Amino acid sequence: MAVIYLGIVMLLMTQADAQLFDPSLNATGVELHVGDTIVIPFSLLIPESYQGVLSMVGRSSDPNIGKVEVPWAAAPEGTRWNDSIRVKGIFLGRTDIEVDVLNDNDGIIAREKLMVTVTRPERVIDTLFTVSVATLVSILYINFGCAMDWSVCRETLSRPIGPLIGGVCQFLLMPLLAFGIGRVLFPDNPEMQIGIFFTGISPSGGASNIWTVLLEGNLNLSIAMTSLSTLASFATMPFWIFTLGKYIFDSGNLVVPYKRIAYIAVGLVLPLGVGYFIQKKFPRLSSVMVRIMKPFSVVLILFIVTFAIFTNLYLFELFSFQIVLSGMGLPWLGFICGWLAMMICRQPRADVRAIAIETGIQNTGIAIFLLRFSLKQPAADLTTVIPVACSMMTPLPLGILWLIKVVVNRRKKKYVPSMEKLQSDVPLATTPSVISD
Repeated sequence: MAVIYLGIVMLLMTQADAQLFDPSLNATGVELHVGDTIVIPFSLLIPESYQGVLSMVGRSSDPNIGKVEVPWAAAPEGTRWNDSIRVKGIFLGRTDIEVDVLNDNDGIIAREKLMVTVTRPERVIDTLFTVSVATLVSILYINFGCAMDWSVCRETLSRPIGPLIGGVCQFLLMPLLAFGIGRVLFPDNPEMQIGIFFTGISPSGGASNIWTVLLEGNLNLSIAMTSLSTLASFATMPFWIFTLGKYIFDSGNLVVPYKRIAYIAVGLVLPLGVGYFIQKKFPRLSSVMVRIMKPFSVVLILFIVTFAIFTNLYLFELFSFQIVLSGMGLPWLGFICGWLAMMICRQPRADVRAIAIETGIQNTGIAIFLLRFSLKQPAADLTTVIPVACSMMTPLPLGILWLIKVVVNRRKKKYVPSMEKLQSDVPLATTPSVISD
C-alpha cells in the first residue's frame, strides 16, 4: 500500500472571549491510485483557555470512490493534538472529503474540504493499448484516403436529397441527441455526458457499409456518406466540442483540451493525405489497400472494443441502467430518426435503409481514440464506458432485422417451388370445349 504524507496544520487561537479555529490544508486536492491510502498528519493547538473537549468527523461525498478515517478522541487541554486522517481510494473518480472539528456540544467550529482524485496505476498493457489504437486508426485513415472514390461521391451528390438528409441527421441531429441523452440520464455526471457526446459527434462507422449490404440498402450511397462524413468530421467534431462540449466541460469544472484536440485533428488529416497520395501515385498498392479496407474496418472496431474491455474490466462495474439505456438510446434513436426523415421525404427504400444505418452507427473506435488522447485521468477511463456500451447495443436491432430477412427469404424460396409444382400438377385447358345442340 502506497502511503503519501501531506501536512495539515490546524491552529486553534483565542480572540477576546472566543476561540478562532483556522484550519488550513497544504493542498486543495490530492491524487491517489485505486487501493492506495494517503495518511495526512495534522497538528491542532489547543490553548489553555479552552474548556471542553474536541472531536473530529470526516465524510466523503461519494464513499464508493474514496473513504476517510479520522481520529475521534479528544485531546487534553493546553496541549497540541497530533494525529492523522487517512484517505483511501476505492474506485475511479473524484470525491470531496470534508473534515469537521466539533466542540463538546457537537457543534461545528471548523471545517475543511479536500478534493480527492482516484486513478488507476499506469500499466504496460495500457500503454500498449493506447499505442495500438493510435497505429490502427492511422492505418484505417490511410485506407480511407486510398478508397476515396470521387466519381461515386459526385454521382451520389448529383441526387443530393439522400446525402443532404443524411448529413443533417449525422452532423446536426446525432450531436443534439447525444447532448440531450447525456443531460437527461447523467445530470450530475459530466464525465458520462462527455462520453456520450463524443460518441454522438463521431463520424459514421465502417460497419455501416456491411450492414447496408446485409439489409439490402443502397451501398453506393452508404459508401459516399461514410467518406463524406469522415471528411466533414474534421470540421464538425471541433465545432461541437468547442460549443456544446465546452458547456459540459464548464459544468463539470473540467478544462477543454484545445491543444490535444488540435493535435488529434492534424494527426488524422495526415494519414488521410498519405492515403490519397498513394491512390494517385501508386494505384496498384491503393487497390490492394481498398480490398482490405472493409474487413480491416470491422477488425479495427472489434479490436478496439474487445481490447478496451479486456484491459479495462472495471468498465463492467460502471455498467448501470443509465449506461445501458444510453448505449441503446443513441444508436437506436439514430436509426429511427434517419428512417423517419427519409420516409417523410419519400426516398427509395434502399436509400432509406442506407441513411438510417449511416445515422445510427457511430465510429466508436474514433470516439474511444478521442477520449483516451484528449482527456486526463480518471476522465479518460470513466468516459470510455459509453462508446463501449454503444458498440455493444448498436448491432442488436440490425441483427434482428437481418435474421427476419433471412427467414422471410427462405420461406419465399420454399414457397416459389411449391407454387410451380402446384401449377404443373393442374391440367390446363388448351383446346376449347365444343357444345353440340
